Amino acid sequence: MAQIRERIKKNGKKSYFVRIRMKGKPEATASFERLTDARLWVSATETEIREGRYTKTNEAQRHTFSDLVERYIRDVLPRKPKMQAEYALQLKWWAKQIGDMLLSDLTSSLISEQRDLLCERVTIRKTKISNARVNRYMAALSTAISTAVKEWEWMEDNPLRKIPKLKEPRGRVRYLSDEERELLLTACRDSHNTDLYLTVILAMSTGGRQAEIWGLTWKCVDLQNGFVTFEETKNDEPRSVPLAGHAFELMMERSKVPRIDTDLVFPSPKNPQNHFDFRSPFLKALKTAQFEDFRWHDLRHCAASYLVMAGVDMRTVGEILGHKTLQMTQRYAHLSPEHLKDAVTKMNLKIFG
Repeated sequence: MAQIRERIKKNGKKSYFVRIRMKGKPEATASFERLTDARLWVSATETEIREGRYTKTNEAQRHTFSDLVERYIRDVLPRKPKMQAEYALQLKWWAKQIGDMLLSDLTSSLISEQRDLLCERVTIRKTKISNARVNRYMAALSTAISTAVKEWEWMEDNPLRKIPKLKEPRGRVRYLSDEERELLLTACRDSHNTDLYLTVILAMSTGGRQAEIWGLTWKCVDLQNGFVTFEETKNDEPRSVPLAGHAFELMMERSKVPRIDTDLVFPSPKNPQNHFDFRSPFLKALKTAQFEDFRWHDLRHCAASYLVMAGVDMRTVGEILGHKTLQMTQRYAHLSPEHLKDAVTKMNLKIFG
């Protein structure tokens, strides 16, 4: 049985999405600009399915890459809220590059060429896009195509399987010296955004990720016992982190001005159901402090580095940061050579007395 659904695009133009389902047969879908073409396709495809001549290759010849992106953003991404915004942005970039191409024409070499063009892009900071970021664009593309292969049966194979990832440098550990920290905190304190200082203090004190801090809700803040719980974490495992010192004092002060229209600690003034986006005020604070090589995520590195330099053991640091493996925390080990000295000293005392 065939279903034809009319769609109206943003530019006002109509398109027609067609789905054919027959018991015991593979589902067939396609998009057309004209209703006449959609009906002709239904007639031809139903005949092919009944006679056993219909194949996935036919689907790849009927769908463009834009069809794939449109369906993935509409049907799949709403089920993946954590990656929805980033994947949508990345897939739309790919659609601008190769959107008009039929899926049957997508090859490894073609995608590699587009990846190389992406490598030449310049960011807002006037630097070339990093290999790590390019790899994320490739990952978004590969995930969408894999869905088209495995779930929709629009393609036989994923051409990205043959394309190796770009080499990425070892993850850097950028943290602020005492002098740098004072410069940044002063710039944040003087910011027109009254919450920027608190969010930066929270990030440095708890090691919370950007999304965890910005999206924090009051139900996850336990001021009575001095804990904050991050529920929406990268690895889907909630974790509780102590709230102490200056961060605790600031949160106590902040709690005296509650909002009744939202549970978010840092709501957007335009829409209280969404958290505020601190990118702009943070970049201005960095400019004021005259920092060039620093990102929001580096505040998390600051928290980890300060913990290690304060003598906190690696396992505890990993628990605070929400690392799944100790290996992820080991990148900070060089900041605490004392633990190696202590281990060797203990061994010598035990063996030689």
